[in-house]
Amino acid sequence: MQRPLEGKRAIVIGGGSGIGYGTAELLASDGARVTIAGRRADVLEAAAAALASSTGGDVGWTVCDAMVGDQVGAAVEAAAGDGPGLDLAVVVPGGGSITPVLRYDDDQFSAEVDRNVRPVFLTLKYAGRAMVRAGGGSFVAVSSTAAAFSTRYLAGYGAGKAAVDQLVKVAADELGAHGVRVNSVRPGLTETAATAGAFASEAMLAKFLDGQPLRRGGRVDDIASAIRYLLGPESSWVTGQHLAVDGGHTLRAFVDYAELLPIPGPLDD
Repeated sequence: MQRPLEGKRAIVIGGGSGIGYGTAELLASDGARVTIAGRRADVLEAAAAALASSTGGDVGWTVCDAMVGDQVGAAVEAAAGDGPGLDLAVVVPGGGSITPVLRYDDDQFSAEVDRNVRPVFLTLKYAGRAMVRAGGGSFVAVSSTAAAFSTRYLAGYGAGKAAVDQLVKVAADELGAHGVRVNSVRPGLTETAATAGAFASEAMLAKFLDGQPLRRGGRVDDIASAIRYLLGPESSWVTGQHLAVDGGHTLRAFVDYAELLPIPGPLDD
């Protein structure tokens, strides 16, 4: 029986670890030809070999800094190969710092916003063009629950993720006529290398879980499965949406880091 993504060409930027790796594994298992991209060749080479071994799929890799347009464009070309274009794209990179809103350095805030929205824009630009050439496709950005509610002391990160989701809406509206779907996934607290500190702190983890109707931390496969749904034929009538995968956290409120960490006041020296 033919697998649901057989013959599809996919790129996962940030695919060497964490959510990106989990997503690449599902895509390759379902028959897609997957190219993972990121900044470290050693990580990507090892990840591609492990993915090919575990899935029996066609998995390649290419070095790419998601903040650099030429490199993103080259990565998309590598993923498209000798085909007419690209079918599927996922972009994961982002991040921020715990900083009171009045204590950001003048350039720090803008840099954090850019760190989150620029990789999405660049991947959308180049992958979207390749999808239009192919006659259609599906694009998924990894956003955050920080785009949906107030996340105290994460203003730069939250503003960047809110920008991601607005970009997703506008792009979905523009590109639907070309058969290209654009969506985002909003993970809650999910266990990856980047969140190891939060999971290692019993007090912080308890605060997060107390704010969730489903009282457990997120797993990579929770997020990867949601991304896979938005990429596949199962979601062919879904575009411009932001799917929260968060144990219900956005039904309540974000944690107050000031109860857990030494947060300086706005005028403290």
